[in-house]
Amino acid sequence: MKNSCGKTNCGEQRRKWRADGIPQVLSAIVCLALASSALARSPLHDRVLDLREQSRLNPEQVLEQLFKLEPQMGSEAPPARAELLAQISITQERLNQIDVALINADKLIAYGTALHDDAIVAKGMLTKGWVFYGRNDTKGAQRLVREAETLARRSANPALLAQTATAAGEAADEQGDFPTALAKLQLAVDTARKVTDDPVPLLNALKTLIRLYIHAKEKEKAYAALDELQALVKQQPSLVRTVQFKTAEYNVNDSFGEPRRAQLALLDSLALQRQLGLKGMLTSTLDNLSDSYLRQSDYARAAQYASEALSLAKGSNVTAGEAVAHINLGHAYLGLRRVAEGKGQYEAGLAWFEKSGDKPQLQEVLLEYGQALENAGDLHSALRAYHRERILSSELFEVERRKSMLELQEKYEAEKRQHQIELLSNENRIKSAQIDNHRLRQRIWWLLSMVFGVTTLAVGLLYRKVRHANAALATKNLELKVLSTHDPLTSLYNRRHFQDHMHGAPASGQGQPADNTIGALFLLDVDHFKHINDSYGHAAGDAVLKIVAERLRVALRGTDMIVRWGGEEFLAYLPTIPCDGADDIARRILNEISATPVRYGEHAITVQASLGFAPFPLAYRHMPLPWERVVNLIDMALYLAKTQGRNRAYGVQGFSDARHATLDVIEKNLEHAFHMGLVGLSVVLGCAPDHASQPCA
Repeated sequence: MKNSCGKTNCGEQRRKWRADGIPQVLSAIVCLALASSALARSPLHDRVLDLREQSRLNPEQVLEQLFKLEPQMGSEAPPARAELLAQISITQERLNQIDVALINADKLIAYGTALHDDAIVAKGMLTKGWVFYGRNDTKGAQRLVREAETLARRSANPALLAQTATAAGEAADEQGDFPTALAKLQLAVDTARKVTDDPVPLLNALKTLIRLYIHAKEKEKAYAALDELQALVKQQPSLVRTVQFKTAEYNVNDSFGEPRRAQLALLDSLALQRQLGLKGMLTSTLDNLSDSYLRQSDYARAAQYASEALSLAKGSNVTAGEAVAHINLGHAYLGLRRVAEGKGQYEAGLAWFEKSGDKPQLQEVLLEYGQALENAGDLHSALRAYHRERILSSELFEVERRKSMLELQEKYEAEKRQHQIELLSNENRIKSAQIDNHRLRQRIWWLLSMVFGVTTLAVGLLYRKVRHANAALATKNLELKVLSTHDPLTSLYNRRHFQDHMHGAPASGQGQPADNTIGALFLLDVDHFKHINDSYGHAAGDAVLKIVAERLRVALRGTDMIVRWGGEEFLAYLPTIPCDGADDIARRILNEISATPVRYGEHAITVQASLGFAPFPLAYRHMPLPWERVVNLIDMALYLAKTQGRNRAYGVQGFSDARHATLDVIEKNLEHAFHMGLVGLSVVLGCAPDHASQPCA
């Protein structure tokens, strides 16, 4: 697991474990902006700037020395006094003294306001934004960055303009507004190139631009910006800047499928961080190195780096870095077949994510945990982990569904209110025209015909405008309906559409025994999909999902409903099939999926899948089961296919009349229920991998 607490909710660890995130960039911007606000600096001012560099390494000692400088600031110029206040606030935030850090940031803003100095006020707002990020008030921090940018535009200082534009671009990137972020950061880079006496504005702007290109998946542009950053660091060499470059180099290579180059950058960065004593960054780097070796299945080295990260992160409170180290160490131990130790480490890391409330990250960790246990041979524990992940997945889906519904409802209400406002405005204009017409008729009768004509024309134009608005609204509503029912990647139906369809469908299904047909549900999961993502990148994974969707369309009929169920899972609902045709359909799906490798660039990716299926409706003790229970049963059948070797399908045929077992017991262990004769299963094997290109019987 990578240590990448950023947009996920990592609590107060946000700044400490994101080595190149907004807070770090914003801290550098604040310090640099204050340093560049005066052309000539006093020795005391230079001393404050020296302490600024040391603050990252030893904040306790630096804060004590900054307080000792306060009495000597009486005769200093405003930039020096502002610099001292900013450094005190930033160092206090690094020590998690949020309340007093916020007080000093407000003092800095008040000081600049009293002097009518927009530059100092802007720096104060950036400092306060840094503190807001420290207490996880992202919206407040972004608002302060925007206000600082507005003030900076009044200044002729290119360094200040570049720094505020960098912070604004980073804030837009965090919000997912890539076009705005790109415009801001390109402005920041262009402006920073004009600063000839200090390389740091350009350094910060390039780092932030690289991160944006990574998020936007612009590979060539990311590497071009990285080359410019490397050239800049070579012109103005320092160990700290080299560490920052190596961090950026790791992020770019790791994001664009160059794991070996990313690992070498991490090792270089680790050596420099040890030399500088950057303990906070060391933990993050060690976590990422451990993850790198895990992806190479080098479990011994992964355990070594995870253990070192764990020893560094140990403290009074469990931090995100410590949690990641626990999980990586647990994964390595499971890979080394030290199952008991691995489970203990994994559970220690999971406890932190459960406490933090970061459910999406917890779901990802549980899925990795289940796969690691499965690979280690502990299938019982793997099943428990998958069950925990499935429960959490359902909770997250429900939250997301409610959020989407609220967003759609709010958008509809806003459009409705806007439409009502337009109608009222039109009515007011018509009434005003009628009043004017009445007055004119009383005063000048010979102008009546002209006034009437003008009024009629105005009403006609307004009526035409309303018709056009209604037509546009209807078109938008149709587009929203399509977007709300389809998956954007595969263009298949999404889970919500399927649920709405099933809730509205008759409980008995559409197939009827009288005409020798039934309905059926098929649940498909792409085999080794995580390996595809890790080996070829997420873009390759997306390409595989698109091809799987196309092959499902080929294997099934146009009247069948194919659904992107989530991740690499697909669900198909066939309303009518022959009573004995489910196995043949499962075999056709397996063979179609694995018929030919997926071409991605120069790679030929072998794709196979596992299936669980059952007739629908499916009766238990002569009572039709709800579709949700049938989906859960075929999910268990799918898991059974996974544990029995993959590239195969297990179908639930029906249940015995045994009274000593409940449906819950059958669901918990489908294989055991089959061996006990409680449930009937059929097995369909797919083509062997080495004959994927040959037709299968």
